[in-house]
Amino acid sequence: MIATVLLAAVLAALFLLAGAAKVAAVPAMRQAAAHVGATLTQYRLLGALEVAAAAGLLVGLRWHMLGATVSTGLILLMAGAVIVHLRSGDRAVRCLPAAVTGALAAAELILLTVA
Repeated sequence: MIATVLLAAVLAALFLLAGAAKVAAVPAMRQAAAHVGATLTQYRLLGALEVAAAAGLLVGLRWHMLGATVSTGLILLMAGAVIVHLRSGDRAVRCLPAAVTGALAAAELILLTVA
């Protein structure tokens, strides 16, 4: 249970920070959106989804079905991020944050389904 709470908190913090930066359209996020061919509106929507996912991860600690659903969505989102990076011509190392975050979401999903 401690591992589940800790992992959910880490993931929630990561997605809250990344999502808020996208919603606020900080310069680095505007550059990232342009790099992958996304509009600023699309990137802000992605950020809003990430912020919602952060909240869902925390609520999911009490309601495991929600936590499992959010974790599944984040796994798919991060798989999509890896694909977008590769299609944009990025080297594999640039995909590493998305791959690691997706793996952490998978671990959270496993912990929630075993609990």
